[in-house]
Amino acid sequence: MHLDEGRRAAEAGDWVAAGHAFVRAAMEGSAEGAELATQVTVGLVPLADAGSAEAAALLAGIYLEYFDESALPDAVRYARAAAGAGLPAGERTYGYMLLEGIGVEEDHARAAELFRTAAEAGDAYACLNLAQLVDDPDESRRLLEEAARAGVDVAGVLLADELSSLDRDEEALTWYLWAAERGHTGAMNAAACWYRDGFGTDPDPVQAVRWFFVMSAYGDGDGVHEAIELAKSGGVDENQVREAGRLANDPAAAEALIATVWGG
Repeated sequence: MHLDEGRRAAEAGDWVAAGHAFVRAAMEGSAEGAELATQVTVGLVPLADAGSAEAAALLAGIYLEYFDESALPDAVRYARAAAGAGLPAGERTYGYMLLEGIGVEEDHARAAELFRTAAEAGDAYACLNLAQLVDDPDESRRLLEEAARAGVDVAGVLLADELSSLDRDEEALTWYLWAAERGHTGAMNAAACWYRDGFGTDPDPVQAVRWFFVMSAYGDGDGVHEAIELAKSGGVDENQVREAGRLANDPAAAEALIATVWGG
């Protein structure tokens, strides 16, 4: 979908829209999306040089993510320009470069200032970044929740981790499940283990195996091994495994597990 959207935008000469679409495709694992994102820089450079802060911020991100170190000076230049224009995405990108010392000298204080400005303007990833820098735990949780509610799955995981450290396990499980439903395999593993062990909920082996199956379907083979161990220990029976497979929309995984553990 994103690739088609990007191609249509590129054909119409809308290089900013094309770049955003190709980057979204790349973030979802498309190698073609990453390649096309590098190609649209040809159209973005004139726009950025003419003063488009959005094109500059997009260019900086593409140079950082998909080019080698030779592109760093341009990434810095365009990120600084977008930040100077007050564009939240530019402030967040340049702040990240300052935080990590990527192409510039590290400056955590300035990075935090840029993240805060961008976060106050509604940039979800700036909220995520700032949450990991502030000293106030309440503010950190507020920022993580704001980022999560804007769709940043890793923010939900970090929020769950913080809530767990406070023994607010029911709330933590809610956020692990939220992130798991959005494809975060670490959250899937956490949810499965918590259902298995009864953290934040009563033990529920069906839900545990369900999330181990989903985790495996997303490419994390540890899910299969954990499900097998749970079945071998007597934690689930064949009917429960089949129900877990149904909930995971993966009945084949259930039958494979049954064949492995019970021989049929």
